[in-house]
Amino acid sequence: MTDPLLSELHELALEAGRRAGELLRDGRPDDLAVAQTKTSAVDVVTEMDIAAEKLITGFLAEHRPHDGLLGEEGAATTGTSGVRWVIDPLDGTVNYLYGLPTWAVSIAAERDGETVVGVVEVPMRGETFHAVLGGGARLGDRSLAVRPSPELGQALVATGFGYVQERRAHQAEVVAQLLPQVRDIRRGGSAAIDLCDVAAGRFDAYYERGLNPWDLAAGELIAREAGALTGGRAGERASGELLLAAPEGLFGMLQEFLERAGAWHD
Repeated sequence: MTDPLLSELHELALEAGRRAGELLRDGRPDDLAVAQTKTSAVDVVTEMDIAAEKLITGFLAEHRPHDGLLGEEGAATTGTSGVRWVIDPLDGTVNYLYGLPTWAVSIAAERDGETVVGVVEVPMRGETFHAVLGGGARLGDRSLAVRPSPELGQALVATGFGYVQERRAHQAEVVAQLLPQVRDIRRGGSAAIDLCDVAAGRFDAYYERGLNPWDLAAGELIAREAGALTGGRAGERASGELLLAAPEGLFGMLQEFLERAGAWHD
């Protein structure tokens, strides 16, 4: 890594993710409860989401006070440096609330609007996924690469569902159409982890509608740096409308299927 700025951002993201992961893992109270809800009664925030975001933003502001911030739990500053941090302090909050292990801290750094660093810390697995633009993706010190592209019928595909009733109902219809066409479907509950698991070859593909920038920023970079194609509808970038990540041969088949199924509709 020859760019000193990217090296700095990478190290800061790793350290912030490590600290937040330890807080969430070791500081989870036995009586953890919902602090508030967002888009619906099942879209929850806990006190630990808020505490983790405060830890991350405080750490980053201490080291790079002129950077912008965008966090799921409300952090939003413009900054003047050309760098913006995109933070999901606890991706997989419902899993965390129920004591399930599939949750992560997701931290990405953008430079002039382009994601250049991504870190996804998965404390209950003891795993740190990370990538720098143009430098490949890693799990700890190990380089990552997506699985070779299978036929659609042999693909293990991950997805997720939104929290608004109408969207969830349509997403279920899309899954019902896709399930007979693939090896199987998985739904883990953390977009960041699903994208990293594509990068690590644990899934063949992942798609979801309704994600926010903090859900996908770090994980999408990690998947791309591991060799996945990422995007939305044909000719479009990944966005809240649709995100698809898959190796090259599978990407087009799934994108075509999701287009036919109207996966971007609610």
